[in-house]
Amino acid sequence: MPTPHNEAKKGEIAKVVLMPGDPNRAKWIADTFLHDVKCVNQVRGNFCFTGLTKNGKRISVMASGMGHPSIGIYSYELFNEYDVDLIIRVGTCGAYQDYINLRDVLLCTGSCTDSNYAAQFNLVGTYSAIADSDALLTARDILEHKKFPYHMGNILSADIFYDFNKDVWKKWAALGVMGVEMESYALYVNAAYLKKRALTMLTVTDHFIKNERLSSEERQVGLRNMIETAIETAEKYA
Repeated sequence: MPTPHNEAKKGEIAKVVLMPGDPNRAKWIADTFLHDVKCVNQVRGNFCFTGLTKNGKRISVMASGMGHPSIGIYSYELFNEYDVDLIIRVGTCGAYQDYINLRDVLLCTGSCTDSNYAAQFNLVGTYSAIADSDALLTARDILEHKKFPYHMGNILSADIFYDFNKDVWKKWAALGVMGVEMESYALYVNAAYLKKRALTMLTVTDHFIKNERLSSEERQVGLRNMIETAIETAEKYA
């Protein structure tokens, strides 16, 4: 049944969901890469579309909003209320390593965080949030086949965008963390708790070392490698 944040009926959301942060990007993905598309949610302007890929596989695309609280709500409801099996986050990030370039795709094997999202479980220690290994290797094989530039490793999933400590990123970079975004940790924790699959794929749009960034127009075109890979990955589980 519908939730306070999602008006879709049972069965209107596919078993596999691509999840960008921006609702307008969700619409762009649906309009550009899917056909026979139906909008099944508009609550709070957070669009969800269900349609068919060019190979006839049924998938959905739904925005997560920004940050752990937002993706925490939407991913939990998709997994728990709509019987979604796999969520693939398709987002953007800032890079921390000089071997990474703008437009490269990052496959996030694990997610570090400064968030207290996992505190709800009262763990005596720090929880390591990781991707589903099968989905991760599927995406890697597709990237290899397509010869798209990519990297695999840890990402920082941060709670703060405008950090008071301007150099705090360097401490994460020293430990090999590839870059920073704001949602993967909560997604991975929810998937683990609910016995579901999750994967985060990111396109580099900003660079902390090289002081480079893509324009808004370049971001739209620059995401194609990631979206094509994510859709082919999704088709395996759809």
